[in-house]
Order: sequence, then structure tokens, then C-alpha cells
Amino acid sequence: MIQLGKYNTLRIVKDLEFGLYLDGGEKGEILLPRKYVPSSYEIGDELTVFIYLDSEDRIIATTQHPFIQVGEFALLEVRSVNRVGAFLDWGLAKDLLVPFREQKMTMQQGRSYVVYAYVDHVTGRIAASAKLDKFLDNLEPSFEPNEEVDILIVKQTDLGFKVVINNLFGGMIYHNEIFSSVEVGDKMKGYIKQVREDGKIDVMLQPFGYEKIGPLSDQILASLRGNNGFLPLSDKSSSEEISNYFGCSKKNFKKAIGALYKQHSIMIEDDGIKLNS
Repeated sequence: MIQLGKYNTLRIVKDLEFGLYLDGGEKGEILLPRKYVPSSYEIGDELTVFIYLDSEDRIIATTQHPFIQVGEFALLEVRSVNRVGAFLDWGLAKDLLVPFREQKMTMQQGRSYVVYAYVDHVTGRIAASAKLDKFLDNLEPSFEPNEEVDILIVKQTDLGFKVVINNLFGGMIYHNEIFSSVEVGDKMKGYIKQVREDGKIDVMLQPFGYEKIGPLSDQILASLRGNNGFLPLSDKSSSEEISNYFGCSKKNFKKAIGALYKQHSIMIEDDGIKLNS
């Protein structure tokens, strides 16, 4: 069964001047235009293609990779706005529509927004929505503490950053548990801290017990070598200074320089740390 707005693996059944026809099952034969045809192929080969609708609402295939699939969230830029809605650049020739009814605020050309891609059951077309909440938390979360998940940063708040977890759930990473730069639209691995009694999910960017002391020590030594053997950071530096420089907590920084000091690799001075010669 063909899945619109997703990748499908289809068999080549015809080779014509303007492209290949692929077996779309009950949807019939689906065109892969010549400009997207791979350099080598044979009739009967299977190709993994993305299926969507062209400007005339015909099912069509492409070997291009869009920035989002149906059922996913992503940060996309508005290419244009008209009386129908906003049209987003999702990496394909035909832009992705966000109808006005699916906008939380009026979208503006040139700005980027986190959206969810879906198939409109009325029109049968692929569309996007900025009203993320209605696509989240529709299942009972069953995460274990420290479980690795995929997250998308969607919004900054006074508490931290709201995230989407595994394209299914909403969650939160708190400012005091972030030790590296993150921005809206970033996709990364996260770790479940807890699922609260009210169903809300707290997420971390590193698992419990994760100590970056080994890699961090190497990073500190490399920075020292690249700065004439001296860095103006010590255990007396502020957490913000340390986080801005190394993307780590002050606690981990102190452990790392303590380990390097015990190894006689560095000297710890009042105004910074110095590489031992």
C-alpha cells in the first residue's frame, strides 16, 4: 500500500523517454520523472522514492529527500504567503502548504516555524500545521528513566526548551540542565529523566551518571595547546563562563581539571590553568 508523504520502495515496470513508471499497486503506475532517475537501473529493480502530489494533484515519485515526512515535525522556512495560507520550503519543487486555520500566528515570508506534516483527509493533500499540541501526547507514554530518544527543540520558555520526543510526545529540558548551545529546530538525542504523574515528560541531553571527564579532559588539553598553554578559566570561574567555553557544567569542569592536575598535566593558578611543559 502506497504511503503518501513518505518513502516507499517500488518496483520499476516501464522505462519511457520522460521517466520511469513504478508499480504503485492499487494506485496504479507512478511516474518517476527522468531528472530523478538514478544513473543505473533495470526493469524489475526496486527503488526507494518519496511519494507526494504534483501541482496537478497527481501522485508522483522523487529520489529527492524532503526536510520532513508525513508524521514528522521540522523547522521550515516560509517561501511565500497568499490568500490560501503560507507555503514552506520542504526541499521539493512544490512547496508545502500551511492553511491559515493551521497557523498559531500569521506566518511571515522568510521566517521559519516548527510544523507537523499530515495528510488532509478532506482534500487528500499533504499539508502542515503549526498547531503542534493536537498531534502530541495522544498515546500513553511508556518510557523508562534514562531511555534514549530522538528530540526536536521546538520552543524556548522561561523554564527551558520545549521538545518533541520521537515525533509523538511533548517534553521539557530545563535551562539548568543544558550545558551546550541549543536552538529551535535542532534535532538530537535525548534521555528521559522522568514521566510525571500528570503525564508530562522531563528530558535531559545526557544520561544519568554520564561523566564527560575523559573527553572533556582531552578537550581542555587541546584548547591549552591551541592557546599557548594557558586558559583564563579555573575552578573559580563562573558556571556561565565555563559553559560558554566548553559546553559543560562547572562540576564536570572541576573534575576534569582535577584529574589533569593529579596527572601533572596542568597547573591550576588563580587566574587560570596552565599546561605543564
